[in-house]
Formats: sequence, C-alpha cells, structure tokens
Amino acid sequence: MTRILTRGDLLTLLDPDACLAALRDGFVQDGGGAFAGQRIRAELPFPGTATALIPGLLPGIDAYTVKVNAKFPAASPALRGVICLHGGQDGELLALLDSATVTAWRTGLAAALGTDALAARSSDDAGDVVGVVGAGAQADLVVTGLRRLRPVRDLIIHDVSPERAAAFRDRHGGRVAASAAEVAAHASVVVLATWSRTPLLTLADVRPGRHLTTLGVDEPGKQELARPVLEAAGVLAVDDRPLAAAMGVLAATGLPAEAAHATLGEILRADHPGRTGPEQLTVYGPVGLPWQDLALAWLAYREAERRDLGRTVDFLGGS
Repeated sequence: MTRILTRGDLLTLLDPDACLAALRDGFVQDGGGAFAGQRIRAELPFPGTATALIPGLLPGIDAYTVKVNAKFPAASPALRGVICLHGGQDGELLALLDSATVTAWRTGLAAALGTDALAARSSDDAGDVVGVVGAGAQADLVVTGLRRLRPVRDLIIHDVSPERAAAFRDRHGGRVAASAAEVAAHASVVVLATWSRTPLLTLADVRPGRHLTTLGVDEPGKQELARPVLEAAGVLAVDDRPLAAAMGVLAATGLPAEAAHATLGEILRADHPGRTGPEQLTVYGPVGLPWQDLALAWLAYREAERRDLGRTVDFLGGS
C-alpha cells in the first residue's frame, strides 16, 4: 500500500525539532558520503522549469526518495511537485508526499542550521537581530528553526510585495524595511530567499562581523549577492562544492568550487572551524541535496504509519 501525504498531513506530522535533528545527523554523515545524489534541471516551453532530485539516500534508512518539482515563479505556490518514497529492498512505493511542503521545511531548517553554525553569537542574552529578504515559505522555516537554536531579539523584513512582508511580520513579529540594503544595515544575520537574478546586496551594504545566508541561488541565472561579498567572506560555506559551482552561489558569481572554504557538513563535524573571529563576514550558500528530502520524508512517513494519517491506495491492485 502507498500512503498519500498532503500539505495538511505534513504540517500535522512534521516537528521542527525532530527535523532539525535529522538534518544535522545527515550533514554530519555527509549525506551518506558514497551515495552521491543528482540534481537534474530542464527548461520548459512554459514560464517555469522542471527539476528532479535523485536518489535521496542516508545510512540507516532502508528507503530512498525521488523528487520531481515544477518551479513557476508567478504561481502560488511557486513550487509544485511530488516526492516518491520507495522501499530499499524491493522499490515498493511507500508514500507520495507534497514536495512543496517538504522542500520548504528541509531547505529552511537546513539553512537555520547553517546560519546558526556560522553567525556570531550576540554579546548578551538579548539575542540577534535577524533580517529577512524574501518573505516566503522558506524564510518562515529559517526563522522558526533559528528561534529553536539561538535567541532572536528582533526581525527586519523586506519583500517586493509589501503585503507579503506585512503578513510575515504579523506571523513572526518585527518590522518591515523598504529595501534589502536597509535590512543589511540593521541586522546582524541576514537571510535572503528570493527569485532575484541580480545582486540584492553589494559589499558596501554589508558590515564586518555579519552573517549572510543566500537561499535563492538554487539554479543557473539566479543571484542574490555580488561577487565581492563572497570574496570578502572569511568563511564561505556551501552544502556541496561541485553543485554550488555548477548551479549555485559559486556559479552565479563565476567562482570555482575551491572558492568555498567549507561545507556545512565539515563545520558540523568540526573538520573546519567555521567562524574564527567576531569581525569576520560569513556566508552560507546552499543549493539543496537529495538526502535532505529523504530525511524529512522518512520522519513524516514513520509518524504517519504510527498515527495512521493520510490516505492509503493500492496502485498495483487498482484500489
């Protein structure tokens, strides 16, 4: 039998703390190391792109994922698709999950881990001033995750849609800013999660000691930070060097794979020290990896089985 898990089901099943723990474990395991995933992207004859991530694999999980997404920036939601969770012994289709929800959760919470690992700690117990550029679902989950990992004193939010920025403020608190530069002027931690194809921040916008997480650069042609910002970083970290150089933050600025000082896995395993001083500028630029889909899909599936949530169908039997 195959369990179908909708957005509503997933929001009931997923727990941020459990997801953060599963993602941290995956990074420490280097996503399985020997199990290299693939990210395949194709242009469409429509105003969007098709992306597949295969296979999602992790040690200790007897299953794998195949994700197929459509990205249409003008649509709401902009990302639509499905994650197929297959049994590892015989390929049985265990579950079909809404990919927009899983992707937002794994991307946002993994970014929260990277942000927490690299951003300087506030000098008192008051917490950080966090800036958000792009007030969508991924930024929602970054803020949710960060608040579980460190104190957040205040939020500054900018979005091209004033209504979306105001709605984000109403959900999370804080205030709305008129530009990305205004966000960077006041926040010690800045999270960018946009569809931008031109830099939103230049080196002149960024103060020493700040941390920037750029989430929007997950396919060719997208860019949120100018190249001098990356070159000035004391630590420039990615989730995967070859992928970042092929279609991520490095590709967007013409930098080679070796320009990344570390991966998040290396920092979480203490193979790289990460930030070494309060005045360093740090940047985290992930693309997103197939094993992250499995980490959260497996959590959701196991919990759905335990609670008997979601609809079950028999694809082979036709009922």
